[in-house]
Amino acid sequence: MTGTDRIAYRNLRKEEITRELFRQFIRRQEVGKCWRRVNGEWVIKDDPFVDDWSEADYEELVACLKNTLAAGGFVYAAFCDDALKGFVSVEAAPFGGEQGYLDLSSIHVSCDMRGRGVGRALFAAAKEWARAHGGRKLYISAHSAVESQAFYKAMGCVEAQVYHPGHVEAEPYDCQLECAL
Repeated sequence: MTGTDRIAYRNLRKEEITRELFRQFIRRQEVGKCWRRVNGEWVIKDDPFVDDWSEADYEELVACLKNTLAAGGFVYAAFCDDALKGFVSVEAAPFGGEQGYLDLSSIHVSCDMRGRGVGRALFAAAKEWARAHGGRKLYISAHSAVESQAFYKAMGCVEAQVYHPGHVEAEPYDCQLECAL
């Protein structure tokens, strides 16, 4: 990003969420260490791998984001030079009883734009939307990479008081977090 690049943020419309939208989006994340629960304690473990999305993953993402909008949820994005460089989604259906959770179902920043405040802006927009739609807390089933967890901690997230069983089953290594609104 140069000094002349500008980041524009806006809601996405269902009809623009296609595979083509993600052509310049770089999901790649090189992971070295992750948080793991061992004997009831959170510890950092070596777990090197590269996280990236396949074409099938992108197809599933497109379907999920369209479904989020169809169900009344929120999909918000960051663009740089008209290319998608980050996005966040929040589901509309509350869960967790008195916790009043709304599910932050995705937040991703393109590899070439990380560390520039895009994730922070997307997270703030998700919180604002969730608050305006009756949520008490955001629920996040979050990647356990040390860098990802540092981001969530900086956003004010803590371990969830109530775990969503579906998220735990789908991603057993994720950290289940919440963020008060």
